Amino acid sequence: MAALLSFILFAGLSIGCALLCLFHRSVVISAFSLLGTLLGVAGLFLMLGADFLAMTQVLIYAGGILVLILFGLMLTPGDPGEMQPLRIFGGLAIVGGGAVLFLMKMAGVAEWGSVEVENLPAPQPTVDEIGLELLRRDSYLLPFELASVILLAALVGAVFIARRRFEYVDEGGKA
Repeated sequence: MAALLSFILFAGLSIGCALLCLFHRSVVISAFSLLGTLLGVAGLFLMLGADFLAMTQVLIYAGGILVLILFGLMLTPGDPGEMQPLRIFGGLAIVGGGAVLFLMKMAGVAEWGSVEVENLPAPQPTVDEIGLELLRRDSYLLPFELASVILLAALVGAVFIARRRFEYVDEGGKA
C-alpha cells in the first residue's frame, strides 16, 4: 500500500508540475515547476530501485541543467508572443498524437497484468557496482579519464575565448 501511495505521489508531482510548466505564463515559474517534475522522476527512479539514476537525475538535471536554464532566462529578453494559443495547441496536438501512437503500440505489445508484484525480486543497490566498473583498470578507467581531460580542455578553451578582447574596426578603418 505504501508503494502505491508513493507512486501516486511521485507520478502526480511529475505530471502536475509538467502541466504547470507547460501552461503557466511566467517563464520563471515554469522553470521552477520543471524542478518539481525532475524531482518527481527521481522519486520514480528510487521506487524502481535505480538509486544511481535517481541521484544522477537530482545532481545533473535538477541541479546543473536547471541552473543553466535559469541563467539563460535571466540573460535573455522576454518574448511577448511566446504564449500564443495557436503555438500551444499545435504543440499539444503533436505531443498528444505521439502519445496516442505510443500507447496504441504498447497496448498491442505489452501483456498487462501478467507480472505479479509479489514475485519480483527486491531492488538491489547499483552505485557500488557502477563505481567499481568505472574504475577497474581493464574496463572503463581510460575512457573515463580521457573524458575528464577533454572536458578540461573544453573549459580552458571556453575561458580563453571568453577572455579574449576584440578590437572593432569601423568602415573608415579606425579602431
